Amino acid sequence: MKRRIFITLLALLACFGANAQWDKDVFSFRGRTALQDGRYSDAVSHFNILAQLDTTDHWTFFYRGIAKYNLGDVRGAQADFSTAVRLNPVFTSGYHYRAITESRSGNYDGALKDLERALQLRPGNAGLYFTRGVTYFLSRQFDKAVTDFDKYIRQEPKDPSAYLNRGASYLFLTDTTKALEDYNKAIKLDRFEPEGYIRRGGLSAARGKLDDALKDLDKAIELDSTTTLAHFQRALVRAEKGDLKEAMEDLNTVLRYEPGNALTLYNRSLLSAQVGDYEGALSDMDRVININPGNVLAYFNRAGYFIEMQRWDDALADYNKAIELYPDFAKAYMNRAFVELQMGMKRASREDYRTARRKVAEYESSTAEGADFSDTTKKYSSLLALDADFARHGGFENEMLRHRDVDINLKPLYRFALAGEASSGASILEHRYENRLLDRFLQASPLPVEVASEQKEVPAAVLSEKTGDSFIAGLQQVGKKQYSQALQQLDKAVETESADAYSNYYKAFYLMNRAVLRAEMIEFIASFESNVQSLSMDDKGAARARVREQVTREYDYSEALADMEQAATLLPSFPYIQFNLGNLYCLSSRFVEAIESYDKAVKLYPWMGDAYFNRGLVLIYLKDKEKGCIDLSRAGELGVEGAYTVITRYCTKEDNP
Repeated sequence: MKRRIFITLLALLACFGANAQWDKDVFSFRGRTALQDGRYSDAVSHFNILAQLDTTDHWTFFYRGIAKYNLGDVRGAQADFSTAVRLNPVFTSGYHYRAITESRSGNYDGALKDLERALQLRPGNAGLYFTRGVTYFLSRQFDKAVTDFDKYIRQEPKDPSAYLNRGASYLFLTDTTKALEDYNKAIKLDRFEPEGYIRRGGLSAARGKLDDALKDLDKAIELDSTTTLAHFQRALVRAEKGDLKEAMEDLNTVLRYEPGNALTLYNRSLLSAQVGDYEGALSDMDRVININPGNVLAYFNRAGYFIEMQRWDDALADYNKAIELYPDFAKAYMNRAFVELQMGMKRASREDYRTARRKVAEYESSTAEGADFSDTTKKYSSLLALDADFARHGGFENEMLRHRDVDINLKPLYRFALAGEASSGASILEHRYENRLLDRFLQASPLPVEVASEQKEVPAAVLSEKTGDSFIAGLQQVGKKQYSQALQQLDKAVETESADAYSNYYKAFYLMNRAVLRAEMIEFIASFESNVQSLSMDDKGAARARVREQVTREYDYSEALADMEQAATLLPSFPYIQFNLGNLYCLSSRFVEAIESYDKAVKLYPWMGDAYFNRGLVLIYLKDKEKGCIDLSRAGELGVEGAYTVITRYCTKEDNP
């Protein structure tokens, strides 16, 4: 009998092992299929499960890294590729792909080191030379970039992208003849790819061959009417030819596709000013300054608009800002002297004039790279293109093709809510939060209750059922959107004394819900004024010069915060209370305390994706981008909706040759 039981157990264990292996194969297949189909979020979810089932398979982390990379999560991808090469130190693709992420992050030394390691393992891999060529280009080692693209082209002579990249490298080496040859070759290999025409058109424009440039850019737009770079470049060429109306049409097209493209807004502003539309010019330059508040040329040119409109105070303020940003800007001193003279500030005007003359003299005797703004002969109101000179001065290169005019809302507060029906059991791989006190409280509830971040629809019968429990009655009133009555019921729940040994802890739950209700009542009132508070990721605030400023009211969350802080005192180990404290501190502009609360939440419940998401947003808002993006990566890995969208906006930097 014992022998039979033992054999049966062995059989069961064998079946379990086979089933576990089958499960891994299924998740691997689903993940790779999702990856192949471009469903990157689904792929991450499948590889997350695989990573829990087997922490030693380097392919799992490699594939998940690729999915994260395609979602814009460069830091998360780099972490996964690092895990892959740690698990398999001779994994060439792991080093190769980690190098790509390091290059994207600006860590060119690390990227080159990884590529060298990969080439030692597989010296015949042509793709490694291509990637290293791009890395050399980004690190401005253009001669080495040419050498690597040469090696790649010898093995892959029919890849047009290699010629485009080598041509760009030649261009930075000032060899326009070889650059043109490479662009011609790329076009010959693929006559239906617009990028070759765009590159060649830009080169023709730089050489003053505007008709040739226009012909190439027309062809690029004919092939793909949505390619915004072609419209942008054509606008510059048309403006140079004096066709301002057509140039404006191209810039408008770019902005229809990319409303927050700062470079295009800047150039449209200048064109509007040239035709006398100073209101339109001001509107665009205001947005440019909102996107990039450190751009000296934006303030300088906007001050010029104010002069034309005889708005002397505004012009003076903008010249003050331009000089604050760049104290050697001689032309700004000269122009400010003129404005001060118009305002009767004769002594200040004379002092600015003398300062401008002194800085011009310093410029004429200096060969320093930073002396450009001292040159009073340079025309700073000309349209700006994508060249090295512009990248130094304008500071817009990080904003190209980027839309920053957005507000990102925090993930909402958690509360106890009526479930309506019993919640389905969670998979053991979902890392459900487990707490005996919480389980006891939920089981003792006369109606099904759950902890959730959103109020779900509850059947009318549940909302009307009488239980005699003040807390449940409060939840029912919330479900009916009768907030005042709900608050009264929660007041009763908080104030009711009980002999139950756990009553003090339960009071923390009641306080938590009352705090959430009070906060949401404030948000409800604010919504009528279209002024719901959210965490603005740019330096929010309408430009000072606008005619009609947006008025932002501050709302008082002190009562809600007091309830949540009292709840945290009674039950400091409950992660949802700590998370809610973080949100309320944010709404009260107490960001350092918010981060501390989110820290406690993730320490108590490491699988709380919303806490990583919100902490990431606050860190980015406080200019700690690196840590913030790591948190957002973790949130995305945990399946938080919208995490990869935010990563794409704020954690990626496009740097392609």
